[in-house]
Amino acid sequence: MRIITFNANGIRSAARKGFFTWLAQQNADIVCIQETKAQLSQLDEFQYFPQGYHCYYHDAEKKGYSGVALYTRQPPQHVHYGLGWQDFDREGRWLEVRFATLSVVSLYLPSGSSGDERQQFKFDLMERLLPHLQALRDSGCDYVICGDWNIAHKQIDIKNWRGNLKNSGFLPEERAWLERLFTVEQFVDTFRVVDPRPERYTWWSNRGQARANNVGWRIDYQIATPGMGARVQAADIYTAERFSDHAPLIMDYALC
Repeated sequence: MRIITFNANGIRSAARKGFFTWLAQQNADIVCIQETKAQLSQLDEFQYFPQGYHCYYHDAEKKGYSGVALYTRQPPQHVHYGLGWQDFDREGRWLEVRFATLSVVSLYLPSGSSGDERQQFKFDLMERLLPHLQALRDSGCDYVICGDWNIAHKQIDIKNWRGNLKNSGFLPEERAWLERLFTVEQFVDTFRVVDPRPERYTWWSNRGQARANNVGWRIDYQIATPGMGARVQAADIYTAERFSDHAPLIMDYALC
């Protein structure tokens, strides 16, 4: 089973840059997209509903902001839009599809880089998410939570780690929260199961020559419950074309 996650930074912009042409060649079973920056009514072209997929969108109330999407080859048994948290859901940040024994989530965790208020919102959501993620782990169903988590886990996951120790996305509290998720709560950073190499990034600033010089961050993940974590077969970050300031993360899993 192939799962792709991608922060589009505007799905219409990514489409113009060839994302859907590329996607049609990937043989993906499930595709998770974040930061669609569009209302469903604005997506009036067939390319936004790729042939062979069941397509779901969870938009932000604010136009041109946030939003997530999910495409699945097989029809899910249930689709869940949001978590029932008004402040979180109105920004379109959680979309979940459930199958018999597997659930997949497209998640867009907020960035706190715009100021203290948004950083506090991010911390608050992290605190609320932890018990919810614990409940998912204990549900008896396998989960893969895909998306832009807006946190680089370790020094290996960010080029200029010394210069970002006090910046949102690499704050000690954020990294400790992610570390707890991977150790105490036993979730799996699936990419690192098969690729331990440094300088494997998924996001680069648009400033200067960050992408050309690979001055990046790994903030896009597929984080899985232990059962799915044990089924990882391969991983890749696609950088040959530039659809966004993020790159698609491609993961292959063995299914029983």
